[in-house]
Amino acid sequence: MTELKDQSLTVQMPDGHTQAAVPEPEITSQLVLFTLSDETYGVDIQRVREIIRIPEITRIPKTPDFIEGVINLRGGVIPVVDLRKRFNMPAADQARLAETGRIVVMDMRDWTIGMMVDGVSEVLRVQGGAVEPPSPYIVSADTRFIAGVVKDGDRLVVLLDLDAVFFDEEKEQMAGLNQVEAPAG
Repeated sequence: MTELKDQSLTVQMPDGHTQAAVPEPEITSQLVLFTLSDETYGVDIQRVREIIRIPEITRIPKTPDFIEGVINLRGGVIPVVDLRKRFNMPAADQARLAETGRIVVMDMRDWTIGMMVDGVSEVLRVQGGAVEPPSPYIVSADTRFIAGVVKDGDRLVVLLDLDAVFFDEEKEQMAGLNQVEAPAG
């Protein structure tokens, strides 16, 4: 038998005594926050493999302009996407990008991608109910990329839907780049 006493939940045990029920913790998730232009974006930390400084990028001909090229990351070839270009934002200042820019290496189901961003700021713990639907006032990115908006104090964090950032043919092309083995050495 379960009853509510003084706003607390108690459970009557089979032996007759009562015990305070432990409230189930609210589901939380952690987001890796990064910046593009002056906006803060977040991605689920479980999809982030690592965050690295921007290394030398090898350009690949006949790829969409938002694909900067590929990098050799410990023997694996990783396609790198410039998220500013993908979201039709103005190009980053190259001096600032060299100083604070990072590549967020993400797992995309069965392949890996690097996303070039202006900077990575922190990991944010988010309670389950804190994610709200996208606001119609967000105009700097196509809203199909947006899974929701998280309010963190006075700032808003745009939560990206990684599976919606790329079209199917773009995913296939980048997955193909991911299959190439890096030369030894």
